[in-house]
Order: sequence, then C-alpha cells, then structure tokens
Amino acid sequence: MRYELDDLLTLMQVLRDPGQGCPWDIQQGWESIVPHTLEEAYEVADAIERRAFDELPGELGDLLFQVVYYAQFGAEEQRFDFHDIVHTLTAKMLRRHPHVFPKGTLDSRRPPGVSAEELQTQQVNRRWESLKAEERAKRADDAPSVLDDVPRTLPALSRAAKLSKRAARVGFDWPDAQGVVDKIREELAEVEQALAAGDTRHAQEEVGDLLFAVTNLARTLGADPEQCLRGTNAKFERRFRYVEHALNTACRSLEDASLDEMETHWQAAKDQE
Repeated sequence: MRYELDDLLTLMQVLRDPGQGCPWDIQQGWESIVPHTLEEAYEVADAIERRAFDELPGELGDLLFQVVYYAQFGAEEQRFDFHDIVHTLTAKMLRRHPHVFPKGTLDSRRPPGVSAEELQTQQVNRRWESLKAEERAKRADDAPSVLDDVPRTLPALSRAAKLSKRAARVGFDWPDAQGVVDKIREELAEVEQALAAGDTRHAQEEVGDLLFAVTNLARTLGADPEQCLRGTNAKFERRFRYVEHALNTACRSLEDASLDEMETHWQAAKDQE
C-alpha cells in the first residue's frame, strides 16, 4: 500500500484527537512546534550538503509534517486548513511568475518555443522584487520598507545576508568585493581599538559589525554565509578529530598535550587534505 497526502492529513487529525490521539501530540501548540520546524529544516540542509539523497525523502517528510501540524492547528481554531495553504502558495507563485503564466493561471503558460534561458533574468528578478514589494506594502501598517518581512527568527548570519541583499537591490552597496574587504579591515581595526582600550562591551559591538561585513562579503561572492560557516565547522571538526586520534594513538590525552603538539597534528591534518 502506498500512502497519499490525504492519508497524512488523516493521520494528523487522529494524532490530535482528544479521545484517541497521542498524548504528546495533543499537548502541542503553535509555539512548541517551532523549534522542531527549525531543526527539521536544518536536517534537510544537512542531508543535501552531505549528498545523502537516500535520507532526503525522510528528512523532507519530517519537514512536511511540520506544515501539516500548523495546518491542523489552523483547522482546529477555524483559521485555515492545509488546502488554504496550498491555494495561497499556488496563487502567490502564479502572481510572481507572469513571465511563465501571463494570465496568472496554470493553463496560461508561456509558448513552448520560448525556453527559460531566453527569458531576461534581470527583468524577471526585477519583476519578482516589484511584486514582493507590492505585497509587503499591502501588509504594512506604516510606510513600507524594503526590509519588511525579513523574519527576525532567522539565524543571525542568514538574516544579515537577507537584510544586506535587500538594501543592495536598491543601490545601497559597495561597487565591488574589494570595497567590502576594505570595510572588513576597518571593522577589525575598530575591534582592536576597543580591545586596546579595555572596553569589552564596545569590542563585542564591533565584533557584530565585523561579522556583518564578512556576511556582506559572502553575499558579494554569491555565497550563502550559513553554508560557508557550516563548511568551516565540518572542516574544523574533521581536523580536530584527527588531532584527537593522533594523540590517542600516541597514548596522549588532550589535557596532557601541549598547544605546540596539537598544532603539529593540526597541520598534519591540513596537509592530508
């Protein structure tokens, strides 16, 4: 038997049923599920970065289950249901892709003879941002900002990248990567000045400015800062495990080893790469 989407929605309804459901699922609410949603999203990203495509259907299913949770909460409170989510998403994507669906309907696709490569990418991007800006303006109570609807709950690096990307699209940006590198040097100098003055609080603030500037450099290079840092995390972990293994082979513990000794093994790990 192969299960379908309706089976998943039914399963959630049963899990949340006060009479026959699961006690844990019954106790959950909007806020309690959010940490699980974030965790599942990162597990999807991790599987993709590890090229673990055999794990990906399961991880994507876990992420989809979070959406089903919120849909069930919405249905229970008579706010919306899963079908409203699908409708809203489809309508929004049709509206944002007039170059593919000229009349805003699924049956009004562009002529088969026009390939995606022939579309003007810059025009498409400008149109996309224009439509998003119109949507933000409709939702905003005050004067709309290009920074509206950048989620505050995003990881700090991701949010910094999104904020700077929004600003860059309206011209608030350096002309090239070298300008960002110069800004990084400027921010690093300010960190050093604060440290020299013994002002720890100011140094912390300047470190934030330095991180923001480095995030801008990643964006300028067309890279996602979160992915850059995850790659470095994986590299650090791989090399440090090598150090641990080398010391263990020599019957040495991390606590007994000197910094020079650990650095020697660290360099050996780098050389192997």
